[in-house]
Amino acid sequence: MAASKRPLKLLIAAPRGFCAGVDRAINIVELALERYGAPVYVRHEIVHNKFVVDSLKAKGAVFVRDLDQVPDGVPVVFSAHGVPKAVPARAQERGLSYLDATCPLVSKVHRQAERHIERGRHILFIGHRGHPEVIGTFGQVPEGEMTLVETAEDAERVTPADPENLAFLTQTTLSVDDTAQIVSILKRRFPGITGPKGEDICYATSNRQAAVKEIAGQCDALLVIGAPNSSNSLRLVEVAEREGIRGRLVQRAADIDLAWLEGVDTLGLTAGASAPEVLVREVVDFLARHFDLDEQPVAAAEERMVFKLPRGLEAA
Repeated sequence: MAASKRPLKLLIAAPRGFCAGVDRAINIVELALERYGAPVYVRHEIVHNKFVVDSLKAKGAVFVRDLDQVPDGVPVVFSAHGVPKAVPARAQERGLSYLDATCPLVSKVHRQAERHIERGRHILFIGHRGHPEVIGTFGQVPEGEMTLVETAEDAERVTPADPENLAFLTQTTLSVDDTAQIVSILKRRFPGITGPKGEDICYATSNRQAAVKEIAGQCDALLVIGAPNSSNSLRLVEVAEREGIRGRLVQRAADIDLAWLEGVDTLGLTAGASAPEVLVREVVDFLARHFDLDEQPVAAAEERMVFKLPRGLEAA
């Protein structure tokens, strides 16, 4: 007789997983493959998720680090994180046809940056050094016109040349709480600083963090499905830990360490904005094989956002 399985309550956060910008970016690559045929080249990972990237590779997408690796005469797609202005300019010089899959919420930050520079303001940009979205945003303005602020300590130390003429912008995938702390320091130090009219942190990042807070009080631990280079996924682990529970990032069910779940009676589960629902189901199925699973969805918000495709692909 098989040993009985230990009960485990699983609270599945909603919203979770794909956001409208990720959906749109993947759609752009798939439609480009339909329209032009393989191969379609993609500069950098279209979104930070190995499963998604591998699925698109199987359909004929070729991922490259640099535009110089794209041969003449084939279409190229720019990733959802956005690219410096020099990249589409170089593509045009070479006569490459390109599709820009930059998330519209990232494009909005790019336009804000340009407007601040036109008005003579220096920008303090809150973000993580080396992240593709930060590189893309810095590449919208002349060198030296923007300063990176990564932490509250940076915000206390930064010494702009003209403190009376400043603006701040943020990466879209940051911790809502950390960013609020940094912004409050900047506003205290530079009372005249100009900020965005609305929130730069995207709705999906905010909603997924709020959903984790919603279930954290009822959980012993939280699993986040996402990639180790996915900013918004890493923030979800931090939110859990800040709420006083253990958090762990896994890319797939195979990464789950059953020993880590010892003593856990109620487990939370969520997925970063670039993780597909198929991976959530894979994790649920894995847990159901090992535990007597009581699966309960917990909704913190409803998302209905949809972004238009670039011109020329709508018909496809």
